[in-house]
Amino acid sequence: MAKYMLIMRADDASYAKFENIDFNEILEAMGKFNDELIRAGVLLAAEGLDDAKDGVVVDFTGETPVVSDGPYGETKELFGGYYILDVASKQEAIEWAKRAPMTAGTKTEIRRVTSIDEFPQDNEWIQKERAWREQTGQL
Repeated sequence: MAKYMLIMRADDASYAKFENIDFNEILEAMGKFNDELIRAGVLLAAEGLDDAKDGVVVDFTGETPVVSDGPYGETKELFGGYYILDVASKQEAIEWAKRAPMTAGTKTEIRRVTSIDEFPQDNEWIQKERAWREQTGQL
């Protein structure tokens, strides 16, 4: 099994379509999808994100970090939420993503989540992180 993150991205047009859907319909559709993931035993986490106008960006382009408040002007693709699934393959993650109830114009990026086991185990910082993960029940 491997962890995959499904990153939900939308643009201004798909957000506009989303606003025209009754919130109870959204909850119903997402609830059914989440229930399928739970019953299949693959859901590890799923969260939506607050409106981008309430967020900030820390930009490291220059010599010192610059913080700017949202909104961010033109939004070609805004990260709106995510799922983390524990599935057998990238193909299985793709199949789950294709079943998600998303509005037209939304995209889902799928990325494998790396494991601490993939890093050099003799590294002091990896050892400290592993100890923390074991102490907090994450390993």
